[in-house]
Amino acid sequence: MSAVVYAIATMDSKGAELAFVADLLRATGVTVKMVDVGTLSPPTITPEITRQEVLAAVGQLSSLDGSTDRGTAIRQMADALRKYLMGEVAAGRVAGVLGLGGGGGTSLITTAMRALPIGLPKLMVSTVASGNVGPYIDCSDITMMYSVVDVAGLNVVSEVILANAAHAIAGMVQHPPRARSSRPALGMTMFGVTTPCVNRVREQLEAEGFDCLVFHATGAGGRALEQLVASGLISGVLDITTTEVADEIVGGVFPCGPHRFEKLIQSRVPLVLSLGALDMVNFGAMETVPPQFRQRRLHVHNAQVTLMRTTPEENRRIAVWIADKLNQSIAPLRLLIPEGGVSLLDVPGQPFHDPEADAALFDELAKRLQITETRQLIRLPYAINAPEFSAALLQHFHELLI
Repeated sequence: MSAVVYAIATMDSKGAELAFVADLLRATGVTVKMVDVGTLSPPTITPEITRQEVLAAVGQLSSLDGSTDRGTAIRQMADALRKYLMGEVAAGRVAGVLGLGGGGGTSLITTAMRALPIGLPKLMVSTVASGNVGPYIDCSDITMMYSVVDVAGLNVVSEVILANAAHAIAGMVQHPPRARSSRPALGMTMFGVTTPCVNRVREQLEAEGFDCLVFHATGAGGRALEQLVASGLISGVLDITTTEVADEIVGGVFPCGPHRFEKLIQSRVPLVLSLGALDMVNFGAMETVPPQFRQRRLHVHNAQVTLMRTTPEENRRIAVWIADKLNQSIAPLRLLIPEGGVSLLDVPGQPFHDPEADAALFDELAKRLQITETRQLIRLPYAINAPEFSAALLQHFHELLI
């Protein structure tokens, strides 16, 4: 069976709207399956995929009953839809996914969309798409389209919006991107204060024929890198700038989330890591720095970004967190420590130069990381942006490729 577009909505309240979109898609020559993820009343229009079929993906053989509160029902259905769609994708049956929803429906459907491979067309028509869509998209490539009016009936406005959505997803699936580069793709993490190092490494690897993808270490950047690794699109990683862990531990605005490093380890791709920008925690403008941190060592990076120097105690906590994650690895990895400084600001004469804080980070990592034949820690007497450190990163990465 050829791949189809899965059009998804809570069809107890949005059946007519979803059918309208499905008819437009079929008129373009796209094969469509309507999927019902309703949790309340029966669907107003018969779907191709019933909610019972979706729930069966998690072993639930009947619909959610009325005793389940709405929030719980949405979470259960979201989990079922995620597993259902992942199974359909694995079987090669999905060309794209289109969702319609209000607040609850958007949360439900995008939960499933975020689990799908990067590059698979995903379009969400939503009443909440004009606000902060970060929680719905996270590090995926979901396209959000604001519905303007509620998805509650067909009218002069909703018909135009829904038609645009139908033709947009049709264009995505009927005109796929050109063939991927045959060059092996590598992922790298970078911040402004580690740019000289990463650029030097990137330029050398590109000259060797690699396709280098650089991710800005802003929380979502690290998660996006790991999502692409899990999707099989990246075959090696130089995780040079792990600053997101500092924000996770201390409470900055660019946290990595609780699962950082896990997909890298599970994928078993060649992995070289370092401690780039772990001398800092990120906040917004100076006036947004939490009161408990106002007396700390702060550096105004620009009008929108204020940096705070990490302390020895915070660095020990960061080291424990990183070591606990890396100790779960089975495949070869190497952690390189730049003892001369972890950023452009952490060298002599710069505002975050603090040998005591750095030593706390380095020594705790050396104590906590369980060294094995495949898991190594290498301490080097260079700053992270020194040419010698870039050369060491390249050397160890090449050794893992052999």
